[in-house]
Amino acid sequence: MDFQNRTVIVTGGTGALGRAVVGALLAAGAQCRLSYLHEKEADSFPYKDRVTLVGPCELTSEEDVARLYRDVDGLWASIHIAGGFAMSRLEETGKDALMEMVNTNLVSSHLCSRAAVRAFKTGGRIVNVGARPGLEPRLGAGMSAYAASKAAVIALTQALAAELAPRDILVNAVVPSIIDTPANRASMPQAEHDAWPKPDQIAATIAFLASPDNRVTTGGAIPVSGRT
Repeated sequence: MDFQNRTVIVTGGTGALGRAVVGALLAAGAQCRLSYLHEKEADSFPYKDRVTLVGPCELTSEEDVARLYRDVDGLWASIHIAGGFAMSRLEETGKDALMEMVNTNLVSSHLCSRAAVRAFKTGGRIVNVGARPGLEPRLGAGMSAYAASKAAVIALTQALAAELAPRDILVNAVVPSIIDTPANRASMPQAEHDAWPKPDQIAATIAFLASPDNRVTTGGAIPVSGRT
């Protein structure tokens, strides 16, 4: 994959999956522009001298999103990894908790997709991140707000794919199961960690979908579930 002279915006690029994605993009020659929310994320980011970091950036704020995409020269792709997760049974989930999932997952993806489309000159690529309970809602027991918000991300992806295809803007989502990160291993110490998809494996799929090599795939909700 060749990203030479192409700018890619990545939200959530300072996290475990984001670092793998940014590493793959840099290796392919991309110029990366990342949002961050907390200063410590930027300070500890291993590629901070090779990317442009914009923040603090709240991705549910239209003003902050506009700042992230402002004056970007040659934007080619926008990858939306930033999001949130919460386990919460229905009777314990009030409106604020529901809206937190909707804002963090759906609203951020919507606002960033809109800003990207406005910034693209001749075609482009958008990649969102869904989740397995969003694709298979029966797996969302005990996390209905999260599952619904990620299902909405997938719906957004497919609707945008149909809307934007005539403009050569291809829109896809990857749909991970539990990603093999230190935090997930710590929270589920008895799980079969080797079966979980690794960040670099998911990053390879994201990079392809965002690349010029992807010429026809759009509207996909692509499982990246490893052996789970």
